[in-house]
Amino acid sequence: MPVVIRLPNRQGELELYEAGRHARSLPETARFSSRVAFAAAHVTAHPLADVDPSSAARLDWEATLALRENSAKVNRLRRRRGDGHCPAVQVLPGGLPNRQGELELYEAGRHARSLPETARFSSRVAFAAAHVTAHPLADVDPSSAARLDWEATLAYRRYLWGLGFGVAEAMDTAQRGMGLDWETAKELIRLSAAEAQAVGGRIACGAGTDHLRPSANVTLEDVIAAYETQCAWIERCGGQVILMASRALAKAARGPADYVRVYRRVLSQVSQPVILHWLGDMFDPALTGYFGFSDVRRAMEVCLEIIHSERNKVAGIKLSLLDADLERTMRRQLPAGVRMFTGDDFNFAELILGDETGHSDALLGIFDAIAPAAAAALTCLDRGDVDGYHAWLAPTVPLSRHIFAPPTRFYKTGVVFLAYLNGHQDHFRMVGGMESMRSVIHLAEIFRLADQAGLLRDVERAAERMRLVLAVAGVMA
Repeated sequence: MPVVIRLPNRQGELELYEAGRHARSLPETARFSSRVAFAAAHVTAHPLADVDPSSAARLDWEATLALRENSAKVNRLRRRRGDGHCPAVQVLPGGLPNRQGELELYEAGRHARSLPETARFSSRVAFAAAHVTAHPLADVDPSSAARLDWEATLAYRRYLWGLGFGVAEAMDTAQRGMGLDWETAKELIRLSAAEAQAVGGRIACGAGTDHLRPSANVTLEDVIAAYETQCAWIERCGGQVILMASRALAKAARGPADYVRVYRRVLSQVSQPVILHWLGDMFDPALTGYFGFSDVRRAMEVCLEIIHSERNKVAGIKLSLLDADLERTMRRQLPAGVRMFTGDDFNFAELILGDETGHSDALLGIFDAIAPAAAAALTCLDRGDVDGYHAWLAPTVPLSRHIFAPPTRFYKTGVVFLAYLNGHQDHFRMVGGMESMRSVIHLAEIFRLADQAGLLRDVERAAERMRLVLAVAGVMA
């Protein structure tokens, strides 16, 4: 019997489609001899494998081998499963996979708390590095092009501004260098800067060299010119520049002196002080040995040399090395007036609170995901309520450490997944197809930890969306 459904066409528009009108009786078995024919068979992934999908695989051997076996065995398997389309793993109603890949009952909503919709704070400068929302009906090559849902993307920035955060735009969290190309980033910067001016929000935008085509022939002058191009665009749009680490520079530089030369040239030409961003190789392996040394403490000396020599052009530095002791050491050595913006998504709570030697401000990807709790915590800090600060932030630290667990560069998947659970976007699709870069086990743990941190705005909606994600993976919760 035909079934009518709404399907997107090639133009990305939804239209009615009547499926089943061309149904025919398909053979269950066959033999032929006039041609030799091989079928290149696919494999079936295990839906509850908690592995790094970029480097490891775990298969559902039963489903994989069933496809390859003779028709009689396939038919028996179909009868055992019901109709041939049921998943390899059957799940009890209400089950949520744990870290061992086993299903267990989980009662969500017991840790719910009243989350602020708006906030203002002044004791710390805090930026949330914002994610982007992919267009779910974009028919593009995800390996080379991006198309965004501009309405949802800009709405999320208004949400962050409403909670008191500055927006760090077109950064690593927005998948710069991992799906978001420079041409799309340019438009993102232009639109977000206009929104910031309209609502009175603070915005700083990432300037890099990612429009350079990778080549062994890229020179330091090419790198400088690329930085200048992106800095000029950001300043033209009215944003503050965040000078991001450059893969092209990491490849072209022959030693620390080359980094000093490039950064000083670029900094000498900006019209207002910038924020430097030192991104560690756990976030991007192509940045190994940045500033000329694999030893991060020696690299830190080079970075400090640049900051001290151009102190009037540096507003601060975001340190994303996930090393709290190194951050404290570097923080103490910064010139007066230059801020340390923590980029440590593991130890942010203690670094922002600070100690007798000072504190860090914040420019964090995790603040995209935990914005209401972070805003409430910083509001507590304004009035000297340290216990309240800890009460809001402490439950979010296990969540953040899980989202940023190795391979850390795939943390964006968790950030976008939490935005989907909380209703900020209607789908779990990402630029570059990055939604597939974390396992179902990993995503289930995000749901669990976000619930325990009281970060699910609507538990019923979040649970339904978790069930949909599990169903797509072949796990019927």
